[in-house]
Formats: sequence, C-alpha cells, structure tokens
Amino acid sequence: MNTMNRSLFFGIIVLICFVNFSYAQIKAPAPFGPVPSENQLRWQEMEYYAFVHFSLNTYTDQSWGFGNEDVKLFNPEKADCRQWARICKEAGMKGIIITAKHHCGFCLWPSEYTEYSVKNAPWKNGQGDMVREMADACKEYGLKLGIYLSPWDRNHPDYGKPEYITYFRNQLTELLTNYGPIFEVWFDGANGGSGYYGGANETRTIDRTTYYDWSNTYKLIRKLQPNIVIWNDGGDRGDLRWVGTEEGYVGETNWSLLNATGDVPWNMLHYGVENGDSWVPAEVNTSIRPEWFYHPSEDDKVKTVPHLMETYYNSIGHNGTLLLNFPIMPNGLIHPTDENRTLEFGKAVEESFAVNLAEKSKAEASNVRGNAKQFGAAKAIDDNKETFWATDDNITKASLTINLGKPTMFNRFMAQEYIRLGQRVKTFTVEALVDGNWKEVAKATTIGYKRILRFPSVNATKVRFTITDSKSCPVISNIGVYNAPVFLNAPSIARNQSGDVTITTNDIGPIFYYTLDGNEPTTKSNIFTTPFLADGKVEVKAIAYDPASGKRSPVGQEKFDISKKNWKIVGTNNEKSVAILDGNPSSVWHQRDKKMPVDLVIDLGSLQNLCGFKYLPDQNKWSSGIITNYQFYVSADNIKWKLVDEGEFSNIKNNPVWQIKKFAPEKVRYLKLRALKNTSGDDVAGYAEVDVITN
Repeated sequence: MNTMNRSLFFGIIVLICFVNFSYAQIKAPAPFGPVPSENQLRWQEMEYYAFVHFSLNTYTDQSWGFGNEDVKLFNPEKADCRQWARICKEAGMKGIIITAKHHCGFCLWPSEYTEYSVKNAPWKNGQGDMVREMADACKEYGLKLGIYLSPWDRNHPDYGKPEYITYFRNQLTELLTNYGPIFEVWFDGANGGSGYYGGANETRTIDRTTYYDWSNTYKLIRKLQPNIVIWNDGGDRGDLRWVGTEEGYVGETNWSLLNATGDVPWNMLHYGVENGDSWVPAEVNTSIRPEWFYHPSEDDKVKTVPHLMETYYNSIGHNGTLLLNFPIMPNGLIHPTDENRTLEFGKAVEESFAVNLAEKSKAEASNVRGNAKQFGAAKAIDDNKETFWATDDNITKASLTINLGKPTMFNRFMAQEYIRLGQRVKTFTVEALVDGNWKEVAKATTIGYKRILRFPSVNATKVRFTITDSKSCPVISNIGVYNAPVFLNAPSIARNQSGDVTITTNDIGPIFYYTLDGNEPTTKSNIFTTPFLADGKVEVKAIAYDPASGKRSPVGQEKFDISKKNWKIVGTNNEKSVAILDGNPSSVWHQRDKKMPVDLVIDLGSLQNLCGFKYLPDQNKWSSGIITNYQFYVSADNIKWKLVDEGEFSNIKNNPVWQIKKFAPEKVRYLKLRALKNTSGDDVAGYAEVDVITN
C-alpha cells in the first residue's frame, strides 16, 4: 500500500470511529419528574375497558342497597358472562371490571366468610360463581379481568370495627388468588352511613383515611397480584385517580401527577398537579345510562353515539382512560339497546382513526437532538410507540412540520408523549397551511399519553405542530392527522311551566323534525321553528337533520307528565323559587332561611293521582344544597299530611341525575319534599327541578 492509499485508509477509519463515537454520545433525554411504572404503562395502553354493575340492587330498582335485601331475589335466569365479554371485545374494549361486592355487601362469588352471597341464592341452586364465569369469559375473549370490591359493607355486623378489616382482607385474598391475573382492583370512595349491619339498623361513621389501614392492604394486594394497578377514592393514593365526576370527562389540562401526601381537592383530581411528586394518572369512569345499576325507566336514556364520542374525546383524548359501565338486566344480560349503541360507538371510533394521513408524509423539525436520525422528526410519524422525536436538552420550544404532499382535508390532530421519560409539554398549537398561508386551527395545554384535538375541517398541504412551552425538552412518540366523520347530536327537549316545548342542540344550523304520537320522526314529520304548546302528558321525539350532508342525528326524546301551569310554591315569596318549575335544569333555587329539616311544599292546583316524584339537584355538584336524605308527604288539603316515601338519594353528589321515586297511588293536591340532610352537612336545600309521576 503506497503512502497516499495508506493515508486515505487511515483517514476513513478515523472518520468512521469519529462518527460512531459521536453517535454513541447522543443519548436519549433523561427522565424528567415522576414516570409511570410498568403496571401503569400497561394499564394506560389499554385505553378503553368496561365496568359491569350487577347485584341485589338490580332487583330492587335501587342505586345503593341497604344491606337487608333478600338473597333469594338474585336469580338471573339467562345470566351469560360470555355475552358481556363478546360485546366488550367487539366494541374494542380491552378488559372488564366486575362489581364483585357493592355497598349492600352481597357477594357475586361464594365467599367462605359470609352467608350473604350467591351460595345462598336460588341462581344455579346456590352453586353459581359469577366472578368465576366472568374470569372464564374474559380468558376466552382475550380480555383482562378487574375486580370492584366495596370497602363499605352495609350488611356486615362488624363494619366500623377493627374486626371488619380482617374480613375485608380475607375477601380480597379470595378474589386475588382464585381467579387468575387481575389487572385492576377498584375501591369505591363511599364510606360509612346508615345500614342494616347485621340487624343493628344504625348509622356508622369511620375515618376513611385511617380505618382501612390502606398501606398494609396495598402490600397484601401487590403480594398477591404483582402486576395490578389500584384505583382508590377512599384514602391513600393508589396507582390511579378519580377525576372528580362520573359524567365522562377529565380536564382540558390533565397532568398525570399528584402529590404523595396531602388533601386532593376537586381541581387536583380533575386537572392533576403540574409539579406533583407521584405518577397518578386519570381514569374516567361513567355509565352508558344515567345510573350504574339497571333501571327499566332508563331504557330510553341510553347514551347516543355522538354523546359517547364526546366522552371518548374528553377521556382518552384528554390523557385519560375510559371505563364505561354496563348495567346488567335482572335476567343477567346486557340490554340490546346498550349492546347496539356500544358496538356503533366502537365502529365510529374505528372509522374516525382508520387512516393516519401523517404516516405516509414527510416531516421536519426546527430542532433534532444532536442532529441524530434516531431522534428525527420522522420518528414521530412511524407508528412505533418506542421511537420518538426529541430536541436538545436546552430546547423547550420547537415545531414539527408534516408535508401532506397535496391539499388534504382533515379535522383531527393527535399527539403522544413518550411518557416513560415523563410528562413535559405544557402548551402547544396546531396550524394548517391553506392556500400558502399558515392558519391556527387549534391550541391546547397538556399532552401526556394521548391528546386529540378537534376543529372544523380544513383543506391544507402542511400541518405544523408547535410546542410553545414545555417543562423540559419535548419527547414526542406519535403524531396523527385524521379526517373523522362528523356526528349530529341528539336534540335536547325541554318544556317550561306554561307548557311550551323547545328543541335545541349544540350543532350549528340543523333542521329539527319532531313527533308527539310516539312514532320515530323523519324528514316528513313536523318541523320545529318556534316553541309550541304541548300541555299535559305527552312524549316528544325529535331529530336534527343537516340538509347539506343528508345526515341525521339520533332520536332525542322526553316524556312529560301533567302540566305545571297551575303549580305554585307554597310558603315563600322568593321570586327565584319559580326555577323549580321552569323546565330548565340550569336554573336553581336554594332555601337558606331554615334549619334542617327543610320543607318544600307545592300546590298542584287540583287533585291528581300521584304514584311517584322526581327530584333534580343543582347540576353544580360542588355547591351546597344537594339533598341526600329525604321524606315525601302528600295531602289533599294542606292540613292532613301522609308520609308515602322516605330514604336516600344514593350517589347523588357524584352523579347528580334525576332521582325517581315511586309509591302506592294517592289522590293528592299538595306535596311536601322534606330535606333531612345534604352533601355539605349544612342547612341549605337546593332544587333544579321537581316533578311528579301520575297514573
């Protein structure tokens, strides 16, 4: 080898070594702040899974059982956990959490520690085990199994005493050792109150922060199920957090962080804590119907596909997971309407995100970590969750531009952070290049595991994603651009005290068609233009129709009882009291001038055959005045009163929906709703609406 060739050879070797050395020095960003555990990562990637609520409450039409319901009621003649699992699998869910024991204390498995279980029910002659059947069905359909076990037990005589904790842990041990792998254990936050308690029939209170000794309970759980995540709203931090509402949404800003100690007020549950010291991500739990257990009166209140899509965008699309509940019917099956709606919802999600317009595009970034290909912009659109675009350590503001190649229609943007290294992005914008000009189409705050933004459709050649603020250098694992179908929402129907009906929706510009005879509306039905009079008992059904696209919404419907035209609030001169009767759930009246108990008296104007009443609380569930315990009286003359119903509005704070109570028919003119207790423990009684049920 001559001198020139030798020099060239050694020069190439040195260059290769230098390049390899330089490449080796370009390391991934260090983790920033708290990061998720492997269990939390597996859970987050599930995204969407089911709750099933089934217990003695199903047979008594209650929200919460008192603990004295007869075990003999439980006899689901068609119970089929395989049906539940099939529906969940076909809908795109990844697991099912079964309510093994709710507050009433009744156990869906043959627990050896209590007689209050399926082993003493007529179902399968006492040989049934609903948890076993659920576990087998999940295994068959490739779903993960989760367990709900209520810490509160209104049946057990030892609740409130130290002995109950041994009982509680014994049942946990049964559930976490006999049914295979459990991905999540769910502890409800409801603790203490009135109950049967083995015949004591009394009120018991506990300190939910200390009574369950959660620290040692958690140690037991993790020993029995090392791969589990713990959801707890009843004391110590678990692995996951409640979002402060059961209505199906988490905050627009959603940090997957909390502090390990200290109180957690609603705003922290809903938005997380930007500089929290622990990774505690958000699980959004909601039901496909207004309530958690099955009620026949809600058969026409199943959430529509547009409603469920709103929930999707406000849960999974806001860095959370979605836990959607099925109330199981008394026969042991999911209702056909719930099944169909869920499958339609799954199809709508699939269609919305079937084609990622960014995947076959080219991308470039304003900064790439060390100019290394391994962290380049292309890594954000390669559909690989383990690769990511990253910037240099000192860069907290950066942009990534996707070239679509030609004018392309889109209306959704999705971004994901590589959360193994922490949650970083604080704010960002999305712009579209339309006719040569950049146009901002959306902006948002946090990203986390997944963030999806919606905006009116644009026809653009490029998309620019700009991180305007970040706690550390951004680490983006995935970006998606989609053109999703647009859905019309089912119309809302309201009737005021005068009997005038109004039909509205959040959509812009649709035509409303309606019927009053119970038939489904079509484009040949009555057209709604202005409020119309529909006095007395009537069922209104309506659709929204977009003539440009030919799309129609799901049917909105409301059943109205007798007219409120002649109703009067007795014993008050407060002009705001008419809010109770105006048909507007957003208007509220509070009684603040009396100490509990507080009476609301209404004159119906004439004698009516009453067989029930309805109460809608203030829809701001964090206000005072939400009644929890009540008595209901009726009278023909406002002198002699008869108590026809009393009890509690279960779970009303977390789920402030219409409370419907029925009783034996009575001929009455006056009704009295007596508030005995509210969620705030003060003397305020609040009402959005009060209505009656007549024969």
